[in-house]
Amino acid sequence: MKRISKVALFILIALLAMQGIWAQGSTDKNAPTKEDKTIRIFGAFRGEEAARFDEIVKIFNAKTGYNVVYEGSPEFETQILVQAEAGTPPDIAALPQPGLMKKFAENGYIKPLDPEVVAMIDENYAPVWKELGSYNGKVYGLFHRVNAKSFVWYPKKAFADKGYKVPNTWAELKTLEDKIVSDGGIPWSIGFESGTATGWVGTDWLEDVMLRTAGPEVYDKWVSHEIPFNDPAVVNAMGYLGDIFLNKKYVYGGATNILTTSYGDAIKPLFDNPPKAYMNRQGNFITGFMPEEIQANLEEEVGVFALPSIDPKWGKPILGGGDQFVAFSDKPGVKEFLEFLTTWEACAPWAKVGGALFPHKNQNFADYGNVIERDIAKMLVDATVFRFDGSDLMPAEVGAGSFWTGMVDFVGGSDTKTVLSNIEKSWPR
Repeated sequence: MKRISKVALFILIALLAMQGIWAQGSTDKNAPTKEDKTIRIFGAFRGEEAARFDEIVKIFNAKTGYNVVYEGSPEFETQILVQAEAGTPPDIAALPQPGLMKKFAENGYIKPLDPEVVAMIDENYAPVWKELGSYNGKVYGLFHRVNAKSFVWYPKKAFADKGYKVPNTWAELKTLEDKIVSDGGIPWSIGFESGTATGWVGTDWLEDVMLRTAGPEVYDKWVSHEIPFNDPAVVNAMGYLGDIFLNKKYVYGGATNILTTSYGDAIKPLFDNPPKAYMNRQGNFITGFMPEEIQANLEEEVGVFALPSIDPKWGKPILGGGDQFVAFSDKPGVKEFLEFLTTWEACAPWAKVGGALFPHKNQNFADYGNVIERDIAKMLVDATVFRFDGSDLMPAEVGAGSFWTGMVDFVGGSDTKTVLSNIEKSWPR
């Protein structure tokens, strides 16, 4: 009896010890380690933009205990493809191009967003943003920081002195142009020059007018080449551009200045005294190219309005771009961070220092650092149609090639049909 008790005791101790080892091993396996709590994000924004995004990351990390780390690269689009194909992607990527999202979704590299994240998108975004983030009926992309281009800038004081009114329709814009000319002024300052990218300003103009004349569905077909580049709808839109670009009375310096003036310098004639021109169509980033004394007093010196509507049923569409966050991983923290990005808490710090717009419906416009960005943000949120820059979505041979040079040729004197037919021929078959 005594001997059996010792054996039994030995077996019991051995079993308990083994159970402890198993339990310890299980705990070590499942407990979140410091590495498990690290969420790696990879994107294209660097420098000041990366610093501003890092401030948002710090808020999330402090709230949750996760360790989100952002890394930016000038070679992002090349590197993210390599990483995805090699099976070593980040947990989250901020994609500047919708086409990348669709490619990754098609190849199964990224995961559909969690239903809770999708619910936040439904609650706090206009439907267009969900559509832009979807592929084959599933939502993969979440938008955060965005930019917009469909704006006309003007010298506020000079406009007021002349009694000029902001136009809401293309007919009103035409009336304003003619009034400026009759007063001895020039309506537009336009610059296409941008080094090897010269001409992209013209593509933006055409895309904006396509949205206002043909509407978003035809625009999408044009961008994806479901209709040819020289479709009658495009010919029609080019006619509106010709009315401005090729009218020497309407553009400061005429066609020569359009082709030789850089897009950043084209804003400056508006703030000469008296203005050499009264309007410049450009994106929200153009404030950084204005004279320093104007930047120091943006609210007093600068006015802005959305490029007017042409066909009333399309309203005032907004053309732009933005960073679309996608998930390569479903590890703990990924869903939580994406949910965080849908809230205004994840946007306000950047809005306050400037340089970014956000599509959130519940945003506090008062958080924007100046009236200019506040007004632009309202235009963005109120827009019923938003589309990405078309040339960015086209094959590089076209969008960063023949489309750019074609707009230069058009301003240089080539006829519309020849220009559009040449671009159509360049589309890869």
